[in-house]
Amino acid sequence: MVPQRPGPVGPALISFLKRLLVRLAIIGMVAAVATWAVSLAWTAIGGGPLGLHGLIALSLGVTGTVALTWTLMALAFKSSREGWDDRADRPGKPDKP
Repeated sequence: MVPQRPGPVGPALISFLKRLLVRLAIIGMVAAVATWAVSLAWTAIGGGPLGLHGLIALSLGVTGTVALTWTLMALAFKSSREGWDDRADRPGKPDKP
């Protein structure tokens, strides 16, 4: 029996891709619900019905906002976890080992 070498797709990459797909699905669901809610609110205040282009623009805006918010919060948590915030509070002083 010939031992098989692992392919270019390892378990870590598969795990990363699964997490990425779950996150993208969550972003899509949040964008869909927010688009639906804003569309209802728009018609409730007396605005005309949103056309296809309006819904597409609204969906893209909500998706972009959610993605940007998620990314910035992830960077803030990463910065806090790795100690970058502490180093910024002490300018001119060397980093602790």
